[in-house]
Amino acid sequence: MKFSVAKVKLPTVKNSLLAFLSAVLLTLSFPNFDLWFIAWFALIPLFYAIDREKESAIKSFVLGWIFGICFFFGTCWWLTFSLINYGGIPTVIAYSLLFIATLLVGIFAAIFAAVFSILLKRFGVYAVFAAPFVWTATEFLRLNLTGNSWNAIGYSQFENPLLLGWASYGGVPLVGFLCVFINACYTISLLKWNKNSAWFAIAPQLLLLICVFIDISPAENKNEEAATVVAVQPNVPMSGLNDEKWEKLRGRQIELAESALNKERTTNGDNKNTLIILPESPMNYMYDSDPEFQDFITNFAVRNNASVLFNSAQTNAKNDNFLNSAVMLDSQGNKVGQYDKIHLVPFGEYVPLPEPVAVFIPTVVGNFQYGEKYNLLPFGDLKAGIMICFESHFASLSREFVKNGADVLIEMTNDGYLGDTAVLRQHLASAVFRAVETNRPVVRVTNVGITAYINERGEVLDAAKQYVEDTRVWTVAKSDGSQTFYVKYGDWFAWLCSIVSLALLILNLRSCLKARK
Repeated sequence: MKFSVAKVKLPTVKNSLLAFLSAVLLTLSFPNFDLWFIAWFALIPLFYAIDREKESAIKSFVLGWIFGICFFFGTCWWLTFSLINYGGIPTVIAYSLLFIATLLVGIFAAIFAAVFSILLKRFGVYAVFAAPFVWTATEFLRLNLTGNSWNAIGYSQFENPLLLGWASYGGVPLVGFLCVFINACYTISLLKWNKNSAWFAIAPQLLLLICVFIDISPAENKNEEAATVVAVQPNVPMSGLNDEKWEKLRGRQIELAESALNKERTTNGDNKNTLIILPESPMNYMYDSDPEFQDFITNFAVRNNASVLFNSAQTNAKNDNFLNSAVMLDSQGNKVGQYDKIHLVPFGEYVPLPEPVAVFIPTVVGNFQYGEKYNLLPFGDLKAGIMICFESHFASLSREFVKNGADVLIEMTNDGYLGDTAVLRQHLASAVFRAVETNRPVVRVTNVGITAYINERGEVLDAAKQYVEDTRVWTVAKSDGSQTFYVKYGDWFAWLCSIVSLALLILNLRSCLKARK
């Protein structure tokens, strides 16, 4: 009896394997596999399986859940690295915790599959074209309910110049929509192949040809160079630091910065507007409460006649809590700005649980308080919007900076706790989209990699190798103040897809009610 009930509620083994196949294919389109073109057809097996199970929304839900669990497990396995290597958690437990997390986040893919099956059952095969709308809506739902949309399908295209430019109009959701649309065209050609529907197989090629011949990417900034930026990638280890090693590593960062700066000035002359950037790292400077460090970093700025941007644990004037901050000093050593991190890392920098429970759960790097203001930090005639660590994943943050007048976006990050894994390039993908969405360059300065300059078209330039000491010197121009469609109107496209999806469900409900009368 129990077996027969399970058979009624669960999809067939064949369809379950098709969902698993889609998860594997989509995983291959993300770093470190980087086969981005696979995302154009990765969802076909899943769509085909859902169509075969469309009579049961529950079975389709399970198919989507299988897909979601496998995809997120395959692309985010690196989450176990810090738990095992720095948290001392046994490997089996670490991967068990990851599996629980994928069970939760996989529900969003399950919701997509259930809604998609309902529409297929009601409207027939052409409801395949509802898939891009529903997919985008459920990814947007994930962003709003969980606080992030890591590895949304659009991010797979961060190295694809054919689709990347669309982000300046609708952000990652629009790029993801186009990926799912291509999958939908191929799927309907498979499900309904005849001479009248064969053109659906050609539609994706036509879309890509349009992208080839019509350059929709925003134009690069043609203003004259206004500032020199020195980026330091110090490769500070994540553990084993004592006072002696800490002081030695601090001195090494300064040595690297001054060496790169002196070489640049010897070659190209002295640019009075120079900014030296030290990344986020395990070396938590405490500018406000450490007089010795204040003198050290002030003397460094004055000695080199350069502004300095560094990460600091700053005290909150309202209470005793710390803020994860970026502090800017000018070339005279005066503090001219501070940005406090708004988007903290769950379980890394805070515990997203009620206070009575949170006090018993440790975090990886400490407990910080949220920042509240979108402060721009000045250096010379330029203004910078700062993204600390995974804040580069939040399009709303960089959009707000640019609306307020940012000329450049600076990302200061440390991914060392997650090892030399796919997360380094997945994190880079976020920064690429922030550059295209805002038409502003992203100066990416990291502890262990990937330090790089990302131009307004999303091209990753002069990238440093991972897990090595290195420096980079770039020039940054003042922006012309123009704003992209995405900066002006934000997630309009994601909201549109959500409204369309809701309208289709309401239409289906009305049809069902009429049929019962």
